[in-house]
Parts: sequence; structure tokens; C-alpha cells
Amino acid sequence: MLPGIGSGIDLIRESATLDDLLEPLRGSLGADFEGYRGHLYRALTYAMHFVGGDRGHRAFIEAVLVYHDIGLWTDGDLAYLGPSIDRALAANTANSWDFDTKLLHDTIHSHHKLTPFRGPGSEVVNAVRRADWIDATGGRRRMGLSKAQVKAVTDSVPEAGFSDAVNRLVVDLGGSKMRGHARVLRHVYKL
Repeated sequence: MLPGIGSGIDLIRESATLDDLLEPLRGSLGADFEGYRGHLYRALTYAMHFVGGDRGHRAFIEAVLVYHDIGLWTDGDLAYLGPSIDRALAANTANSWDFDTKLLHDTIHSHHKLTPFRGPGSEVVNAVRRADWIDATGGRRRMGLSKAQVKAVTDSVPEAGFSDAVNRLVVDLGGSKMRGHARVLRHVYKL
């Protein structure tokens, strides 16, 4: 972890845990691997900031982030929340992580929620939700962070084509940009 120079946010650019969890998914991600990896590191930086750097949440957040969008690639479906949750729950069991399964489900299921999550584990769910919104919008939604903080993170961890990959998948998996976005709106975004 590196302090963000003058930004008030600790930058996370490497994590053996995150990389170890992500590596087995390299084949599914293909050419989008580095873009997705960068998305995860930016989101991890933001999420850890939102939980006040509490390292007790870090392993859970790393695991959730690895799986939160993975169904786009592994299952080739724009309604990817269910497949992503299923893969995270299977990994939780297979690796004996012993993470709270409801919290794992809620965090992935609610990561595109438009309004704050209310319920058990809301601090972590909302940290991941806010982090993903910042990165998925290219910083247009800053969720309480300053422009300087978002810039420090994006300068530290390059975008590496992540938004292009998502836009490509919307068209490829949806049949057209309009139909793809309609499917995402119906199946991914939550109030």
C-alpha cells in the first residue's frame, strides 16, 4: 500500500491474495485480464478507504471483488450477478474461506445498487458498492471522494481497456448496444 501523494487515500497496487484468486480465471478473461485486474485494484483501493483501512475486511473484499463481475466472462451473460454469486459461493466452500455466505451474496448482488444497501454487513456492502460505482463510471460518480483522490487512484492503476471490454461485451452478448444495455438495466442494476 502506498500513500496517495496529497490525496488522502492509500493506493493499493499489489496484493498476493487478489492475484492468487484471479490467476485461475485468466483463461476465462482472456485479453481482458489486465483490464479486469486493474478494475479490481482500483475498486480495492476505494473500498478499503471506505472501511477506514480496516484490514479485518480486506480478505473478504478481495475475494468479493475477484468474483463480482466474473460471470460476464465465465458464463457469457449480461445477467451476470447470479453466476458471479454462484462462483463466489463455490470458491468460498472449495477454499474453506468461511466467509459469511449471506454477506458474500449481498455484496455481489448489491454492487450496482443505486441506493445504499441496508442490512447486516452494510458497511462492507456499501464500501464495495461505492467503490465499483466510482470505477465503473470512470470517476464521474465519486461517491464522496474528491477529484484529486480519484485521479490519484486512476493515475496509479491504469484503466488498461476495462471500460472498452465492458462496452464490447454489452454489444457482443446483447446482440446490440441498445439490447445489451436494456438487459443489464433489467438484471444488474438495483434500487
